[in-house]
Amino acid sequence: MSLRDQIAGNRLQLVGERDEAAAAALAVRTKSEAYQRLKREMHLTVLDRVELERLVRMPEEQIRSEIGLLIARILDERKEPANDLERRQLTIDVYDEMFGFGPLEVLLRDPTVSDILVNTAKQTYVERRGRLELTDITFYDDAHLMKVIEKIVSRVGRRIDESSPMVDARLPDGSRVNAIIPPSAVDGPLVSIRRFAVNPLQVPDLVSLQTLTPPMAEVLDGLARAKVNILISGGTGSGKTTLLNVLSGFIPNDERIVTIEDAAELQLRQQHVLRLETRPPNIEGRGEITQRSLVRNALRMRPDRIILGEVRGAEALDMLNAMNTGHEGSLATIHANTPRDALTRLENMISLAGLALPPRTMRQQIASAITVVVQAARLTDGRRKIMSISELTGLEGDVVNMQEIFTFRRTGIDSTGAVRGYFCATGVRPKFSERLQAFGVTLPENIYDPARRFETN
Repeated sequence: MSLRDQIAGNRLQLVGERDEAAAAALAVRTKSEAYQRLKREMHLTVLDRVELERLVRMPEEQIRSEIGLLIARILDERKEPANDLERRQLTIDVYDEMFGFGPLEVLLRDPTVSDILVNTAKQTYVERRGRLELTDITFYDDAHLMKVIEKIVSRVGRRIDESSPMVDARLPDGSRVNAIIPPSAVDGPLVSIRRFAVNPLQVPDLVSLQTLTPPMAEVLDGLARAKVNILISGGTGSGKTTLLNVLSGFIPNDERIVTIEDAAELQLRQQHVLRLETRPPNIEGRGEITQRSLVRNALRMRPDRIILGEVRGAEALDMLNAMNTGHEGSLATIHANTPRDALTRLENMISLAGLALPPRTMRQQIASAITVVVQAARLTDGRRKIMSISELTGLEGDVVNMQEIFTFRRTGIDSTGAVRGYFCATGVRPKFSERLQAFGVTLPENIYDPARRFETN
């Protein structure tokens, strides 16, 4: 056989395999569409035949049993071909539609999913281990997705409609939800859910995941116990809130803590915690409660520490004032790519407070209020790292002095796409060492030794 004939034969084989794959994909899609249609019909029929008021008074297992029996009866009446596995799945799906968040429930039950991204009714992505994956989860139509969104936001007293097409809310497990609908979303409703683990990550988990090293964890533990003000900086999805949860775990149990957030996400383990949450304006444009007003109110609540979920605007000035007036050991997060950018963003936010402060005055306020900036990042392979722990040492002229204590240095990317690098100290002995000693925090002598490297794999 000639080379040309071989090439032609291979091409025909590829075309045949492609046609078979397309046919298989079409069969799966057709089956999925048929199941979706059957599920919707079952849902509507069950709603017509049951008394919801009677069902809600029953235990969950009894409700599932009642729905299962009713679905079996309807399938038998309609002579629908369905095996035992499909009947059990229909029972689960119809229950989720009636009492949960519909198609999202299967993803919310999956502990490996860290983010759920719904791109209109026909497409849903998830993030697992830092990587995005397309799922086969779909909604009947945009109206079905809108019902799920309304169910989520109504449970936390929020609203979403054409006059207010964007909303931040939270699920019962603390996961954060952002939704945006038409007219702001051109192609249909969009939903993003940031999952939070039922069991929050602890320091040993972050060390085993190579997010930080044992020496870095010891220093952060000491900083929290010595009531040092810490700002956590990072981009979206870099693990700022997870790190804030971990740092809050170092706070002694006998302190009074006030948390302030747009959507309550923090999962503090202390006993004496007061959680405050912002509120958007109502349909008349009234009743808004901003982070700035909550920070001001928190100062009257006799807090030992204030934890601000994320600094976004004029509340930055009130937060810095609180840190400078007896509320030491406070924590906050901010969106920024480097520690220096974080200080620049803080300066810009102070100017939003409506006070015409000179730049030097603003920088003096920042330098005296914040001692440490912890920089977090999500690398290209999806893993989170603490890239830097830096100390603010004061103001020199018009510049805030900053020195890096620990850093992560990249050395390349391996054959699997994983980022290679190592953690190390820079060799600088921080000025806050004296404060740690004053609070009885003793660290090993070699903790700032730059020769100690911690390679990542």
